[in-house]
Amino acid sequence: STRPDVVFLDVQMPECDGFEVLERVGTEVPTHVVFVTAHDRYAVQAFDSGALDYLLKPFDDARFGLMLRRIQARIAEAKSLRSGKRIAVRGIRDVFFVKVDDIDWIGAADYYARLHVGARVHLLRRTITELERELDPAQFRRIHRSTIVNLARVMAVGTDRHGLAEVRLGGGVRLRLSQRYRDQLRSALGM
Repeated sequence: STRPDVVFLDVQMPECDGFEVLERVGTEVPTHVVFVTAHDRYAVQAFDSGALDYLLKPFDDARFGLMLRRIQARIAEAKSLRSGKRIAVRGIRDVFFVKVDDIDWIGAADYYARLHVGARVHLLRRTITELERELDPAQFRRIHRSTIVNLARVMAVGTDRHGLAEVRLGGGVRLRLSQRYRDQLRSALGM
């Protein structure tokens, strides 16, 4: 109910484990989850559930500091996204800065997100669900489980030649519109 920025979860707890806690909160999962446990065998499951970090007990101040710096960087990035400023995207040798307003749409790619900015595509090591929580819903809306669209780029909403709902952006981009998100998109567009 307090909607915390960070949640620290142990894997083994008296009534349910940390993974069950995440299942119970469902879509209200906090953006930053850190598992703190004495059991290394749950690390893959923790990261599969969207955890930002995994602290293995006993941990020292240096390891805790590293985790804390990661969280601080993510929170700062989330504030930047919400304010519509820019997002840092790591390349092979460089870090690129993409203005949030310039993003046309975002596609899911496993544990990554593809930011489509004009003719360029930037791969970001964030899940589409994380980005959805951090982006301004007045500007960006999910239209499919694997797609978020910048509402300012929507040129039309209609159906394709097979009768499936789609969103059309400039440059001939056509994106599948899931029935699950159709009403939310129409409301956001004032339809």
